[in-house]
Amino acid sequence: MLSNTSRLLAGALALAIVPVQAIVPVQAADLRGGSLPVAYAAPVQPMSIVSEVRIGGAVQDPGSAERDTNNINGEILFAKPLVSLDPFWQAFVPRPTVGGSYNFGGRTSYAYIGATWTVDLFPKTFNNIVFLEGFFGAGAHNGHTGLKATTPPGFNSLGCNPLFREAAALGFRLTEHWSIMATVEHMSNAGLCSNNRGLTNYGGKIGYTF
Repeated sequence: MLSNTSRLLAGALALAIVPVQAIVPVQAADLRGGSLPVAYAAPVQPMSIVSEVRIGGAVQDPGSAERDTNNINGEILFAKPLVSLDPFWQAFVPRPTVGGSYNFGGRTSYAYIGATWTVDLFPKTFNNIVFLEGFFGAGAHNGHTGLKATTPPGFNSLGCNPLFREAAALGFRLTEHWSIMATVEHMSNAGLCSNNRGLTNYGGKIGYTF
């Protein structure tokens, strides 16, 4: 009885081993023969017309009649238009920019449009972390544009509308996407109107790059 059982077990083991022995060489041959997995390829990133969005705040012209008030600021920077295939010349192309600033104290608020230039400071030393920016454009506001004598208390005499807007920022990239900036901005009419007190605000922003 035991001998019959032993024969049955031996036969079953033989049937199980044969397919395994037949499969293993085939797999090994496949690995040696160049049938490798397809190489990984990163997905193609879609082009976005929006390059970066920013939000921040500022103190309104500390040395003027509009002092002791604060602003909230939002900004959208669009992707650079392709002007040159040479990276050197393309670096001089600015990003189109739109934004706005709302004053919580009921003083001058404004919207603006223009261009932003971004330059890395000592990229090899700082590993592209530190950057400088400059903005130039125009801003439309709800401040006072009449005669200086009729300027309401707490408002600057801005002369006319719209105004030129210039801004600068010193920034630090925290990650690939996030950055922080210390900012200064100035709006005035460049002497084109009789009154030209202007506005100069100081603040900061946080940005997210797509």
